[in-house]
Amino acid sequence: MDAANNHQHQHAQVFTRHRGPITCAAEIPGSSKIITSGYDSAVAIFDRETSTVELLGYHQHLVNRVNVNADGTLAATSSSDYNIYIWDLTSNKLLQVLQGHDDDVEDFVFIDQQLGASVSRDWRIIVWNLSTGNIHRIIRGHQKDVLSIGYHAGRLYTSGDDMTLRVWDLHSGKQLSIWGPFETETDSCAIDPLNGRAVLGCDDGHIRVFDLHSGAPLADVKAHTSGIKKVAVATDSGHILSAAYDQRILIWATDKATGELQLIKQLASRPALWERSFNWSADGQRVIAGTFDGTVLVWDATSGACQEEIGADSQVKGNACFNDIAAQTDTHVVLVSDDGKIRVGQLDTETSCWHAQTQPDNGPVLMNAITVDPDRQRIIAGAHDQSLHIFNADNGRLQSTQPIPLAEGPINSIRTSALAAHAGEIFVGCYSGAVAHLAIDGSCLNKLKVHDNAVKALRLHPSLPIGVSCSADGSVASWNYDGQLRCEYIGHTAIVDDVDIDPSGRFVASTGRDFTLKVHGLDDGVLYHSIHLGRRSPKALCFLTPDVVVVTNYWGELIRVTLSTGQVTHASIAQNGISSITPLNGHLAAASYDGAVYLVEPDNLKVINTLHCMTQKVTGPSYA
Repeated sequence: MDAANNHQHQHAQVFTRHRGPITCAAEIPGSSKIITSGYDSAVAIFDRETSTVELLGYHQHLVNRVNVNADGTLAATSSSDYNIYIWDLTSNKLLQVLQGHDDDVEDFVFIDQQLGASVSRDWRIIVWNLSTGNIHRIIRGHQKDVLSIGYHAGRLYTSGDDMTLRVWDLHSGKQLSIWGPFETETDSCAIDPLNGRAVLGCDDGHIRVFDLHSGAPLADVKAHTSGIKKVAVATDSGHILSAAYDQRILIWATDKATGELQLIKQLASRPALWERSFNWSADGQRVIAGTFDGTVLVWDATSGACQEEIGADSQVKGNACFNDIAAQTDTHVVLVSDDGKIRVGQLDTETSCWHAQTQPDNGPVLMNAITVDPDRQRIIAGAHDQSLHIFNADNGRLQSTQPIPLAEGPINSIRTSALAAHAGEIFVGCYSGAVAHLAIDGSCLNKLKVHDNAVKALRLHPSLPIGVSCSADGSVASWNYDGQLRCEYIGHTAIVDDVDIDPSGRFVASTGRDFTLKVHGLDDGVLYHSIHLGRRSPKALCFLTPDVVVVTNYWGELIRVTLSTGQVTHASIAQNGISSITPLNGHLAAASYDGAVYLVEPDNLKVINTLHCMTQKVTGPSYA
């Protein structure tokens, strides 16, 4: 290795930015520092004054939120490893690990010097004694995952997937009141103590505001055209920030005479921004957020201008956290990732190398979905910008065509039909709950309203004009190409992440956040198998044969299930979650958020070869 390459390699092993999306960015009061959490499991501090980045450490799994106490001495990071880490910000050391949840921890709030509270996908609220690390109280009452929490004057405010905003007495744990259920999920809530209001961001794009004392509704505005992922309130002014999947970041003031919300500013958009990561600065003068690209953005709240992007000058560019994979040929795969690039690689028992990469002509945008239309030499990618991006593959080159906007939220899954009567037609699973059915040229033939929430995945039958899809609302359904609903497959009790049809076309397999693999008859809807996979969230699956299903999870495992015997085999192969899996020339190709693709022997789940694009976990302390 020559000196230049050796320097670059060494630099790649040092933490200079997150290597995955930043889930949350929060200012440390009284300083120029911003603490961040990420999908790469890392917790870091970005310094606006010095433009430096310091890695504090790693969780065992992705980190969903970071919260800082009022005097800036402590931070809490909530993780999908089911734990909360408490950090001493005077020494930048790990102070405590709070253990007690049994599913992803989504949010935390500091109550005072002695108490904090957290919410989780285990449906519970836990109040913690911060001096001892012990559980002070467990509060139950939500009917689904709890995603957001706030505190004010002895009361906790929580919202989540059961479409409610609930109020709890901190000292007794008693539920005092409830708003909702609404018609959609309520991902984010915030408290406005200055004006005595609770603010709710909803998946239908509405901001709903309520009086903290009387419970009366004060305002309801259709703020966005897609789901709101974050609301936050500036403590000095009561201005409301809303960030949504329509990629608009808005600031709202309240008309004192009517109580109605008035839009006063739209922040300048940046392609890589991550909606769920937004927060106000302590003084209300700035807005702070993380990006899919691992950097931190700072806006001037008055002008709406983006002032800086911390970490953008790092020599390590991009975050190849792979979100989806498709087989292009017997030995070639195509992938999409958080850095907005489409990559083509060769992976077989002897070879692992990259052959091509590209991005849309207008620049990189987060890609969630990929498929190949081999008869037309097309690669079709689905993006966070609610558009399809089609690339013609010609002699190893990828040529971008005009994007096809669908206006149905981020795109999660794409498949093309191989049936003669429908050859090349495109089916797209969208965040809105729709399955878009497009002609070969991209014109819309139909939008099938199959689900009430985001379509997480879809598959097409090998020989019949039938599709199956699954949703964040817990439903699995099959439908005809003409849009007629055929059958619903009942049994899941939480988000369903992936679905597949077996090679014979007789069975449907699905898996999701209820930790189960379920297999139904395609035509009769009968549940033939329900197999618990352990308390680690599954992500993707594929049928090998009508009797064997391989499931991936967010912890880097493959799980091989033989349906006839019930035998379950686990193998840990990756350093982060395995997002997608596809058959490849008698093997399996598994794509991971850790920046690698693994070629796996399907019978014993052993890794035969690996195609690397990124080292995700690098130099720094680890508390795994």
